Amino acid sequence: MEAKKIFLSCAIAAMSYSVANAQQFDEMVYSPQSTTFKLFAPNDAKDVKVRLYGKGHGGKAVKTVKMKRTGDCQWTAVVPGDHKNKFYTFDTGRGESAGIFARAVGVNGKRGAIIDLNDTDPAGWENDVRPVIKSPVDLVIYEMHHRDFSIARNINIDAGTPNDIKVKRASTEYPGKFLALTEDWSINYLKSLGVNAIHILPSFDYASVDETKLDTPQYNWGYDPVNYNVPDGSYSTDPYNPHVRIIEFKKMVQALHKAGIRVILDVVYNHTFDIDGSNFQRTYPDYFYRKTADGKYSDGSGCGNETASEREMMRRFIVESVKYWIEEYHIDGFRFDLMGIHDIETMNLVRATVNEIDPTIFIYGEGWSAGTCAYPQDKLGMKANIGMMPGIAAFSDEMRDALRGPFSDDTKGQFLAGIAGGEESIKFGIAGAVEHPQVDCAKVNYSKKPWALEPSQMISYVSCHDDMCLVDRLRASIPNIKDDELIRLDLLAQTAVFTSQGVPFILCGEEMLRNKQGVHNSYNSPDSINRLNWNNPIRYSNVLDYYSKLISLRQNHPAFRLGSADLVRKHLEFLPSQDALVAFRLKNYAGRDDWRNIIVVLNANREARTVDVPEGKYTVVCRDGKIDENGLGTVNGTKVTVAPQSALIIHD
Repeated sequence: MEAKKIFLSCAIAAMSYSVANAQQFDEMVYSPQSTTFKLFAPNDAKDVKVRLYGKGHGGKAVKTVKMKRTGDCQWTAVVPGDHKNKFYTFDTGRGESAGIFARAVGVNGKRGAIIDLNDTDPAGWENDVRPVIKSPVDLVIYEMHHRDFSIARNINIDAGTPNDIKVKRASTEYPGKFLALTEDWSINYLKSLGVNAIHILPSFDYASVDETKLDTPQYNWGYDPVNYNVPDGSYSTDPYNPHVRIIEFKKMVQALHKAGIRVILDVVYNHTFDIDGSNFQRTYPDYFYRKTADGKYSDGSGCGNETASEREMMRRFIVESVKYWIEEYHIDGFRFDLMGIHDIETMNLVRATVNEIDPTIFIYGEGWSAGTCAYPQDKLGMKANIGMMPGIAAFSDEMRDALRGPFSDDTKGQFLAGIAGGEESIKFGIAGAVEHPQVDCAKVNYSKKPWALEPSQMISYVSCHDDMCLVDRLRASIPNIKDDELIRLDLLAQTAVFTSQGVPFILCGEEMLRNKQGVHNSYNSPDSINRLNWNNPIRYSNVLDYYSKLISLRQNHPAFRLGSADLVRKHLEFLPSQDALVAFRLKNYAGRDDWRNIIVVLNANREARTVDVPEGKYTVVCRDGKIDENGLGTVNGTKVTVAPQSALIIHD
């Protein structure tokens, strides 16, 4: 067990990079004799105070202490006495806040809490081990919102699951909570599906759900940060007790780790819930935000503000926050919201810092911004600049939109709708966005040159939380689509994702044909829109079986996850494309696979298609919406026929 962690709210460790005058964020060091508070605030701040409270919500301060300036932008106060389990706020004259690096808070995060973090470690926490991953391309990422996943779980589950999906008939004791992911039913389901990494939507303390009114249904994705380094109380069983949200989050991580599943945290360092009420602004006005040349707040986030990652203390904040989630909560990866707002130097520093802890911790993000940033685009973490950020990945909207149609128009289809023109973009995604001699980037949407150094820098996906889910998109873009056609195209889309050389990513519930009733942006829609329907009558159809076997196929065959651009160029050979059809071969025991040559054909046409292949005798392992690695028959010769709107996978 490490030394007692009796401090709260940002004790910053010694840095491996220089910081002028060794300035610190807010720091609180407790002892039974006294508590010392330090704060990073302007030198010219007037009447800086720290206030102590008996409760985390309501009531008057029991003590107010003036802080003294003890260094450049450094303010200090020592409060005699034992104040454990009390609450505190800082006040620099712009309103009270918990500071920018609170590690425990009261309800709704308005006040910091003085606790011993050792009291939040579950039994056996010191033995918690990160599941082994040799390469990012070995990951299968499952994006999940806590409430979506478990809020509607109940015992009315149809009997008769597919052979490979055994889910215990059980309800949850903790609907919508961190602890739902510690229960047998959820662990068994995720293991049976085959995913090995859970990407949880923002789980830090955020603004839009009132933790004092949890009996009233409330919903938000959580992209409105308040306290970046504390779990959100709405997902805990008691948001008033600052210990509970921390220990329950750790129990969740611990249970998933025991099941061999990594935990990836969605982080939103690019903006805050607002400006005037933010902890950043109340602590050091205008330091942490970018402004345009005319003095207005820059809005690259689309939320009214964007943070200035290039400034030394904001950069340091991001790096130290990532370190804290790894060291205190054993987090295994980070998805950076609107990574294109952050500067490249900061992202590379995050990667270098994480490498010192564990190089297998995965970092990826959205390689774009939501608007124009007040910082040079060639210095930002945009997708086009991924080559300058080794070890960091980005989402491939090229492959996504080539499959299902443009993000900007839900009614327009592409490959899955049988429309020609997206084939080269799909090939770009299958190759992992790396340079490949058979990919004509002049015909690729959005990117006219490869942007990944290695295939592990590309996230392969067809849907995620902030868009129509796949079922809704298919219904919107293909008028009058019938269920059988929808299912065929759904399976075809995910076959493209999971046979690509990138890192595969799926939205929670796609495997049970989830829909959100056509809502594109469901960030605050009710449970009736966002929740998983565990009683979906097609929940136990061949769809779920196909997904699980598709994941197994990828995991069992290294040819689909070579992890090296050189190996991709050596072993991945594209066969001649047709309209709405892409075919490729993974040749010569790619990745030391047991299968010598693997051929994948993706046919989105409403008619069968014949494809030329190298002469041989092949075993069929995927055909007509079924997967069986032991074989579904054989084909011989130089031609194969692929059924409409389906994938064919064969090997010799």
